[in-house]
Amino acid sequence: MARMTGAQVLAEMLHGYGVSHVFMVPAVLRRTFAEMEHRTKIQRIHTHGEKAAAYMADGYARASGRPGVCMAQVVGALNLAAGLRDAWLAHSPVIAFTGGRDPRTKFRKVYQEVDDVPAFEPVTKWNATVDAVERIPDMLRQAFRAAVTGAPGPVHLQFRGNEGQIDLEEAEMEPLCERRFAAVPPFRPEPDAASMRAALSLLEGAQKPVIVAGGGVRASGAAQELVALAEKLQIPVATSLNGKDSIPGSHPLSVGVVGTYSRESANRVVAAADLVLFVGTEAGGMTTHVWTVPRVGVAAIQIDIDPEALGRNYPLAAAVHGDAKVALAYMLDEADAASAGRREAWLATVRGLCEEYAAKYRELLASDAVPIRPERLCGELTRHTPDDAIVVVDTGHAGMWMGGMYDVKSAGQDYLRSAGHLGWAFPAGLGAKCACPDRPVITFTGDAGLWYHIAEIETAVRWRINAVTVVNNNASGNQSKRGFDRAYGGKQTEQARELWTFRPMDFARIAEDMGALGLRVEKAADFAPALAHALDAKRPAVIDVVTDIEALAPLAVG
Repeated sequence: MARMTGAQVLAEMLHGYGVSHVFMVPAVLRRTFAEMEHRTKIQRIHTHGEKAAAYMADGYARASGRPGVCMAQVVGALNLAAGLRDAWLAHSPVIAFTGGRDPRTKFRKVYQEVDDVPAFEPVTKWNATVDAVERIPDMLRQAFRAAVTGAPGPVHLQFRGNEGQIDLEEAEMEPLCERRFAAVPPFRPEPDAASMRAALSLLEGAQKPVIVAGGGVRASGAAQELVALAEKLQIPVATSLNGKDSIPGSHPLSVGVVGTYSRESANRVVAAADLVLFVGTEAGGMTTHVWTVPRVGVAAIQIDIDPEALGRNYPLAAAVHGDAKVALAYMLDEADAASAGRREAWLATVRGLCEEYAAKYRELLASDAVPIRPERLCGELTRHTPDDAIVVVDTGHAGMWMGGMYDVKSAGQDYLRSAGHLGWAFPAGLGAKCACPDRPVITFTGDAGLWYHIAEIETAVRWRINAVTVVNNNASGNQSKRGFDRAYGGKQTEQARELWTFRPMDFARIAEDMGALGLRVEKAADFAPALAHALDAKRPAVIDVVTDIEALAPLAVG
């Protein structure tokens, strides 16, 4: 076993696990960065904020299925922890490195001294300190194992020294990598046959079943099996926001996203079902519109890799613990296609609900109104987003508009969405582009979301991260309009309006000043050419779309 520095081991092991980028705010693990330059081709992306670095690592992880790595020195550690909340909520495998306190100077008011470790506890699967250089190999291996195993999630390693100076020390070490844990999923636990047969029997016997597909379907790579089973048994499919790319929106069995940020047809179908199969979703409040769609008490089946998720929110007629792809493949092989005949009347009802939804919004999806309607913007993205694109979407109104109005066109498109943090999408889109440089990446956010991390336009330019960002620019955070109206007694007052509106801003001009391509769109017909131009550009692009401030996303149907 050779004598190596901590920096040498870290650089070699990150490379061995297939890490291509790390996202950080200096200064942390400085010598490790130098070793990355000397020994590997890992790109070190210096951002303008720790939270943005965490979001970039998150986007990288979700787009690639490989752990994303972010770093910060001790004074920025709490900002990094805040950035892990979205990864925690979305089960994204992010590994965070921070500097930490040195035992020799604890409790003496060393510059910037704070005990950061407890802050990471609520947002990580595993949270540990590296206090001896010889522990770096086994601690890093454990970090990768924890991040990708079971239900994926973030982990945190705090390295001794405010900048992680432990990486300068030497010991007898070997940079061992367990390649099995370089991506999700490392294992595919097989459910017991009895539970799968029980679930399948219920599905075959149901008159009005529906499948609700969640993010676990995409993590497992089970979309093909999901769609094939739905086709064989003729069962409509709704999705959570995290599972939106599990089935193309054009598929005849697709009813849309269900829950709070949803499509009306999906909520109506799920509410009318006599049996709901939840696959790879925890059936949380967003996916079920606070457990009203479906109502608690409906017959339910759940397939999940996390046993604690089974039955947490709905009493189950059948529970299947295991990998979604394995379970769905078994059910597909064993399913009786003849049972599909009993669902003809149900499918006619489902088609009617979907056609009713389409008719309701057809005019807005094609509107030429000025300012531009957000529905038309989503319709344009449906029509013109490339079949191999990764689409990254913010929360708030951006999530509501795209969840309900945008359709994934093909199995080759990926859809990644914020699990609840406004501003996530723009840096996450940059991380996704780093993970998949040969695929188009289109981010959809609002002006309120872009303001959070607008400085990262410069980061994208500096590191040549050529993602396209579409800004729904209505000079406001108008998702808050309804809430402030209620707070002010149902009246739209000047004082209420100033709490959710901003100064008008030309983001295309800002982007150009930072070195990116900036395009401003004020008429709906001009969006498609602008998108084509941005996708062909060899630099980051911001498309600033001026939209109607009075346009509010539809509320969920309960």
